[in-house]
Amino acid sequence: METWVLITVAAAFLQNVRSAMQKHLKGVMGTTGATFVRFGFGLPFALFYLAFLWRSGHALPVPDGTFLLWAAVGGLAQIAATFLLVHLFSFRNFAVGTAYSRTEPAQAALFGLLFLGEKASPGAVVAIAISVVGVMLISVARTTLSIRSLITSVFSRTAGNGLLSGTLFGLSAVSYRSASLALAPSLPAPDYLMQAGFTLSFVILMQTLAMLAWIVLREPDELGRIGGAWKPAALVGFVGASASFGWFSAMTLQQAAMVKVVAQVEMLFTFASSFFVFREWITRLELIGCLLIVLGVVTLLVL
Repeated sequence: METWVLITVAAAFLQNVRSAMQKHLKGVMGTTGATFVRFGFGLPFALFYLAFLWRSGHALPVPDGTFLLWAAVGGLAQIAATFLLVHLFSFRNFAVGTAYSRTEPAQAALFGLLFLGEKASPGAVVAIAISVVGVMLISVARTTLSIRSLITSVFSRTAGNGLLSGTLFGLSAVSYRSASLALAPSLPAPDYLMQAGFTLSFVILMQTLAMLAWIVLREPDELGRIGGAWKPAALVGFVGASASFGWFSAMTLQQAAMVKVVAQVEMLFTFASSFFVFREWITRLELIGCLLIVLGVVTLLVL
């Protein structure tokens, strides 16, 4: 099995763990604070890993204007996408928007074609379609929505927010890949570990400063709640930084759309936790969605 696939599966597992811990933090702080923890408390670990790579003999890259542009686009797009995804929970039929946000792999493929000239093979296109349908089914499995209503609701405000969220997530993934690849010419030889580590450290620093400025100006009371939960927040930061390093490494080695297809296995980890840990039953539609995700990943790896 290729390295990028193993890295992606590991990152998906870590992201599932981080999401569970982040959900717990929302009980003691607001959405902004719980989101900031992912970046602010992950920054020290990202910088430590970058320093470790450098001290281990990996040459530091020299960022140019292309890197700075793509890193900024990716970082800001990710923040905006996360905000839209959280905003969906304020809608009564948020499941529709969430389902459409899962079109991220397909949109990442489009951005990869537009900005990097990366073409998806017929097998990859089929894999993307299968996995997207799978996660969309899971998103609406516990609602009264039908597949027909899901499709016909594409022009609703909720679906529009979901699609825009997926667009921004897809854009951020391709931007991160572009930024990481832009570092290669300044290195003695391509080094995906250093390229990913440097890109992650720069982006997470930018995101931390941007969110910290927002909290100070708009939600200063949140700082006290964040400080009061620093121990679990530090754990969230460590796991989140580890997951992010996995994503950045995988997207340095492979097209962002392909990584995003394999990344859908995160849903399988979520259901495994629900079933084996919390003893929650899975509906028939959710099971079909899980099987489609597995079929999509298998299709991608075989064809």
